[in-house]
Amino acid sequence: MSSMLPASDHLSEVEAWRSKRLATLQADDGWLTVAGLYWLKPGLNRFAELPAGLEWTLNGKRVSLRQNGAERELKPDNPGPADLVKSGTLTMFIIERGGKYGVRVRDTNSPYRKSFKGVEHYPVDAKWKVAARWHAYAQPKKRVLPTVIEGVTEEYDAPGEVEFKLAGKTLKLEPVLSGGRLFFVFRDLTTGKTTYPAGRFLYADLAKDGVVTLDFNQAYNPPCAFTPYATCPLPLPQNRLPIALETGEKNYRLH
Repeated sequence: MSSMLPASDHLSEVEAWRSKRLATLQADDGWLTVAGLYWLKPGLNRFAELPAGLEWTLNGKRVSLRQNGAERELKPDNPGPADLVKSGTLTMFIIERGGKYGVRVRDTNSPYRKSFKGVEHYPVDAKWKVAARWHAYAQPKKRVLPTVIEGVTEEYDAPGEVEFKLAGKTLKLEPVLSGGRLFFVFRDLTTGKTTYPAGRFLYADLAKDGVVTLDFNQAYNPPCAFTPYATCPLPLPQNRLPIALETGEKNYRLH
């Protein structure tokens, strides 16, 4: 089933989503400000690239920071929100990915933010908005997704799968849960050609009356398209679609 909204309403809906997406990207805490990632080894860590006087200690699953003679434990982003450490234009915080801990750095003067000139999109087309059947698993399945950083993984719960028709084919995708919504990490036949080589992301609301609405016009580039310091999950084999989804965001070539 295609979009249930009139074409003009659907266009407005997608354009509003795009405007919000761009504002989020360019915000002070958006992905365009992510300018560094420093993985912690057990024990004491100092990084010459970070402000002087910061000493980070990793002890098991605990990270502490000594700054100006004072020491405090830092809560990582998993589960978030993380504790923030600020210095000038920099904001630093601890991330946890697959049992590994690192210091992520945001810089409001990031070169990625300054050089950003927008994102290209395919034209909005209601045919890419579909009502998918929801097939819930008896119990959520644990999924360990590889990421763009070798050796770093992310673990999620997969509650079920969606089934839908596009381009004359019956297709399936398996989402994971993220922020109370369904999160799809997928590839298609545009991947690595007109869209980002690692795949794209899509969010959808939880199923209602056995139906999940998928609007691939809102398929978007992962954060690693905009900064080399993101830990983006990669699609599992079941999320590689045998069609060209010529919709959503096109490839962003990071300079």
